[in-house]
Amino acid sequence: MIIALASDHGGFLLKEEIEKHLIEKGYDVLDLGTHSEESVDYPIYGKRIGEAVASGTADVGVAFCGTGIGISIACNKVKGIRCAVATNVYMAEMAKRHNNANILALGGRVLSPEQAAELVDTWLTCEFERDRHARRVRLLDEM
Repeated sequence: MIIALASDHGGFLLKEEIEKHLIEKGYDVLDLGTHSEESVDYPIYGKRIGEAVASGTADVGVAFCGTGIGISIACNKVKGIRCAVATNVYMAEMAKRHNNANILALGGRVLSPEQAAELVDTWLTCEFERDRHARRVRLLDEM
């Protein structure tokens, strides 16, 4: 599985920690930047990761900014992307089980590396429940 990562400056340090975590777990990681804490515009990186996942270059993605909110909005502008912000395990689980989120957005200023790793692990190991949720996800994809 190829997991794309992208962040702005507010999520850079957390992205770096999660990249190490994912590599240790044996995942292939595609780091789409940014590569420092120098101020950048999150929409650029949201679009970059959204296009990587939508095109199939990566299977899923994890996006980072200060809160996870801005970059999630940017990701969701890309057709075919269902990006969900998570700040706790339940949100990460439901993002996959009910919404089949293909990008998870996390906040570098609101989560510790340990919390973020737990959310990513939960999201990656949960299964989409389909059934009634498949209809809703299809409706999202048709928008």
